[in-house]
Amino acid sequence: MDAVIKKIMPPSDYLDKPVTDRPSEAEVEAAVRTLLRWTGDNPNREGLIDTPKRVTKAFLEMFNGYDMCPAEELGRTFEEVAGYDDLVIVRDIQFHSHCEHHMVPIIGKAHVGYLPDGKVVGLSKIARVVDIFAHRLQTQEAMTAQIAGVIQDVLNPRGVAVMIEAEHMCMAMRGIRKQGSTTLTSTFTGVFKDTPEEQVRFVTMVRGLEAPRRHR
Repeated sequence: MDAVIKKIMPPSDYLDKPVTDRPSEAEVEAAVRTLLRWTGDNPNREGLIDTPKRVTKAFLEMFNGYDMCPAEELGRTFEEVAGYDDLVIVRDIQFHSHCEHHMVPIIGKAHVGYLPDGKVVGLSKIARVVDIFAHRLQTQEAMTAQIAGVIQDVLNPRGVAVMIEAEHMCMAMRGIRKQGSTTLTSTFTGVFKDTPEEQVRFVTMVRGLEAPRRHR
């Protein structure tokens, strides 16, 4: 039997894509040429002639999260779950983002879990939500909260848990220049926020260890 699919109407603040005021491609290319001059290089030399066009195209790809609405990705849910009501986790969602302070890469992985309340969402949709927020200028703390917030608001599960581990190139390439250091952030909502045992169970399962038994 086919799964029952139900359309969810998310809160209005997640329906709209971010409001942007994009310049023309010609303006972007001119800005890149200015940056090339700022580095001390010559934007007219052979190796850099096409760099402004390439950077413009790359930015459209790396920051396409501004063109998408994460709530729309979560709008189709499945209610035929054979009574399943326990923890669902998608681990090791690889992502790359960019620091909003220096516009250099953040590279890491996200672990997302939720306790369904009568309906589940396609697993690929969780990874898609991570990518949408990652493909915007970010801080890791904000991204962690955004992922948890939209899943909680749209799916209305009993709780959401999000953990992100990432290396920040603004710390590895400049400033203190410490390579290999990772930052860990987490956000919990609902049951996870109110019940420390559920937080422990989530972290234990993310780490691939044997999870403690639930007390019913």
